[in-house]
Amino acid sequence: MKVTLGEYLGSIRTDRKLTLRGVEEATNKEVSNAYLSQIENGKIQKPSPNILYALANLYGVDYDKLMELAGYITTTRTDVERHGRAATFSELNLTQNEEAELLKYLGYLRSKKD
Repeated sequence: MKVTLGEYLGSIRTDRKLTLRGVEEATNKEVSNAYLSQIENGKIQKPSPNILYALANLYGVDYDKLMELAGYITTTRTDVERHGRAATFSELNLTQNEEAELLKYLGYLRSKKD
């Protein structure tokens, strides 16, 4: 039986001895405790990539694994084959760190819309 995204995230959070509110505080409210609860309980099965990115960073787990568990298509790339995830940046041949920083900044910009 395949583990769900919610089960996986719940087990990691418990292993890290974090509460739902603790995650909310640690992510500067990027991931609310109510939203994370819904993910862990299977009510939300495909959270946005920026939420998964924030959780991967906080928990110290592989972002691609979270994306795969959420049902997003992931590709395995080598350093030689590296390219940007967004078509807009594909010709820039971004490193993983550059992509991560862009995703973090995009998350910040989206959070300021509210």
